[in-house]
Amino acid sequence: MHILKTSNRINRRKFLRGAGVAMALPFLEAMMPPFTQRLMGATLVEKSPRRMLAICNNLGVLPGSFFPDQGGSDYSLSPYLLEIASHRSKFTVLSGVSHPGVDGSHSSDISFLTAAPHPGGGGFRNTISLDQYIAREIGHLTRFSSLTLGVNAQEGKRSLSWTDAGVLIPCENKASNVYKQLFLQGSKDEIENQIRKLKLGESIMDTIADQSKSLNRRLGANDRDRMDQYTTAVREVENRMSLARKWERLPKPIPSQEMPEDPSGPEQYMEKTRLMYQMARLAFETDSTRSITLLLDSNNSPTIEVEGANISDRYHSLSHHGRNKKKLAQLDAIDRTHMRLVGGLLDDLKTSSENDSNLLDNSIVLYGSNFGDASKHTTDNMPILVAGGGLRHGKHLAFDRKNNYPLPNLFVSMLQSMGIETNRFASATGTMTGLDLA
Repeated sequence: MHILKTSNRINRRKFLRGAGVAMALPFLEAMMPPFTQRLMGATLVEKSPRRMLAICNNLGVLPGSFFPDQGGSDYSLSPYLLEIASHRSKFTVLSGVSHPGVDGSHSSDISFLTAAPHPGGGGFRNTISLDQYIAREIGHLTRFSSLTLGVNAQEGKRSLSWTDAGVLIPCENKASNVYKQLFLQGSKDEIENQIRKLKLGESIMDTIADQSKSLNRRLGANDRDRMDQYTTAVREVENRMSLARKWERLPKPIPSQEMPEDPSGPEQYMEKTRLMYQMARLAFETDSTRSITLLLDSNNSPTIEVEGANISDRYHSLSHHGRNKKKLAQLDAIDRTHMRLVGGLLDDLKTSSENDSNLLDNSIVLYGSNFGDASKHTTDNMPILVAGGGLRHGKHLAFDRKNNYPLPNLFVSMLQSMGIETNRFASATGTMTGLDLA
């Protein structure tokens, strides 16, 4: 529940003007973001906010068991979609979609939310990811502008989140660390110490930015381009620190469950995934952020544990199944477990009430993969499922599987459903055909 419409909030920079004098307003509760006002005990109710959780499994699914045979609203659920049949009216499945120009085999996961072409090519520079675009537009309304999560994500090399300067945002792989970040409040001394560090960091960022401007005048064109990337990243860090400092003294919310215990190793991949889904739900429940990504780095995972199945080889080795029946059976068990976990996530969001609706109705969940077929390393015909949020669901949108429809069009529709007014993102040509706003 929120307190006051965002449009009614008073800007901290607003001045009282009169008789030639401008006086800054004191800090008022009306200047606080909605969640903070709730903590202060305000009672006015506003429309629930929109949120996004984007999930990518970078080894995909067995396409024959994921995609339905028919399109439209009367399609028969595929074997994998049967695992989430109870949510049929709340999700849309897409086939025949991809990112134009995105190839690069295993490198393609870094373009899952950016659609930047040729990620495996020399001189590649990524672009802003969907979650960071959202964070840039509405991230100031919450304590955390976004969360970048991972399961077995290769540290410093794999992520779904990229700044508008093309800089990777590292994944947090431990659910307990996410919980601490969201909900554990430090002592008064620890908070003040953190504020001092943030102030110092801002000062250092200012100095670096100033010095780089002076250096820039002595550089060639290529070096100036690199320095532009660098200084843009510096400014982004400075802005993040400034926002973080404003939230430090405000109390953190009380979650509905205790801190999780992290699984002992990467082989407990499915349990780690389940816990990250819980953390995303808690973050949305407390309106701590409205933009979350989760990279399931299956390619970086060992022989994983799956309940009820005997998995005998590494996840990546299984993906190159060569039509081997034993490998296909193990992949099928893995894929079905993934779908059941997605079903559990949708259950939890649906049963979390919010104002006169629930978190599923207010949160877009995007689940898919950069690979259409991991066995062949193909990046066309990507398996995509979108659920919840302000969209009308219940269909299989079946596009041409040889001449694919641009997936970035879905991103534009998602942004518009979140109240972000734009007609463009990456290589989009418009909104998603057949997917209407509710």
